[in-house]
Amino acid sequence: MSIRENMDDTTSVSSSSENVDKAAGTRQLANLVIGDILVFLVFSVIGRISHGEPVGLTALPQVVGTAAPFAAGWFIVAPFVGAYRRDITEQPRQMAKRTAFAWVLACPVGLTLRGIFVDRGVPPFSFAIITLLFVLIVMLLWRWPYALTNSLKKD
Repeated sequence: MSIRENMDDTTSVSSSSENVDKAAGTRQLANLVIGDILVFLVFSVIGRISHGEPVGLTALPQVVGTAAPFAAGWFIVAPFVGAYRRDITEQPRQMAKRTAFAWVLACPVGLTLRGIFVDRGVPPFSFAIITLLFVLIVMLLWRWPYALTNSLKKD
């Protein structure tokens, strides 16, 4: 085997492992996005149930409409503060820190969007606190174990 052929083999192996890494990173990002969307839908459903509002399939547009401002706030802020960084998907403590930091910043954005597009006013302070705490807890309850599972797979 000539040096040239050997180098081509090495390049193809390196390129192949890069493709696998990219695919894994894309899959992890997709998992985080889907999980986060589900958090906001759960928040919406529980909130609507607690206020006696419908949540069945016929109310799906209302459920999504309730969740949308908060999800939008999250997806506007979270990428910029590192909540979707690939390196934290295998570090539970870093995942929890980034998630908490992102939500503390994103919650006011979501509340503002809700005030502008849904309520046409400022949501009550009690609603803001409940939203902040409930979504933070549910986000951590799913993102921390996700990172922990990924870290255990890596070892």
